[in-house]
Amino acid sequence: MSTDGLPMTVPALDLPSRVRIYEVGARDGLQNEKGAVPTPVKAEFIRRLADAGLTTIEATSFVHPKWVPQLADAEDLFPQISGLDAELPVLVPNQRGLDRALALGARGIAVFASATESFAKANLNRTLEESLAVFEPVVRQAKDAGVRVRGYVSMCFGDPWEGGVPLPQVVRVCTALRDMGCDELSLGDTIGVATPGHVRALLGRLNEAGVATDTIGVHFHDTYGQALANTYAALQHGVTTVDASAGGLGGCPYAKSATGNLATEDLVWMLHGLGIETGVDLGRLTATSVWMAEQLGRPSPSRTVRALGTTTQPHKDK
Repeated sequence: MSTDGLPMTVPALDLPSRVRIYEVGARDGLQNEKGAVPTPVKAEFIRRLADAGLTTIEATSFVHPKWVPQLADAEDLFPQISGLDAELPVLVPNQRGLDRALALGARGIAVFASATESFAKANLNRTLEESLAVFEPVVRQAKDAGVRVRGYVSMCFGDPWEGGVPLPQVVRVCTALRDMGCDELSLGDTIGVATPGHVRALLGRLNEAGVATDTIGVHFHDTYGQALANTYAALQHGVTTVDASAGGLGGCPYAKSATGNLATEDLVWMLHGLGIETGVDLGRLTATSVWMAEQLGRPSPSRTVRALGTTTQPHKDK
């Protein structure tokens, strides 16, 4: 480690030169808190993330408050952050959610599908086919409005009820979302059971099915300590969009074995050490997660945040 709190850079020539970090802490992270975080704190969190150089920050979800009360303030929050110099996609579960998002001027949305029947029923209260049927008009209307659409696919690598998920099953759901018009797919390792060989195999199958690598993002959980190894495998395949959560916030309320998301700071530390550009200032990002941990009243689970802590001074590294 260098004396300024950054890793020594040793470029890897077989990896992408730049990675887009899709920050999910404000939505995926905070929706798993036991209590609701005050709206001004959420807005400040997102502003600090943008100031740290993150250019894609998933802001909130327009789901019914009954199901995710932690994000019931979506209508109040979004106008407070809409002027930021960042993409601010939002999750929408159905037509009503899309209407609410469009009314506030959202320019990017995400729908949340499952690769398995069991999780579709637990999370969406529908069969897999029924959930895809709900998303089709949502995606079509969003595209007609000129809005970018991301399709999340959960349980791509394993399901707590069904066990291992056959690759063709995952490919079928991914291609259905692509055919609807999704611009991007995010492959979710919802319970954190993926390993690098499994990641490479799924990416290869998707390519064979006509899903281009540049339309794929990866979303790993660190249940078995594999999130960075799996990310590296995806980078080797050419993936350039990686989901991460500042401070390692979040998990999955419907998958009891799932630990938090890959921490953005841990991802940035690895990427910068590999000479991969992110546009993110690690000092500012770490300070933001320390601040957010103080608001939540507990330490951050991110290893990099714990290592650097409040001693890292903000600085710009490109």
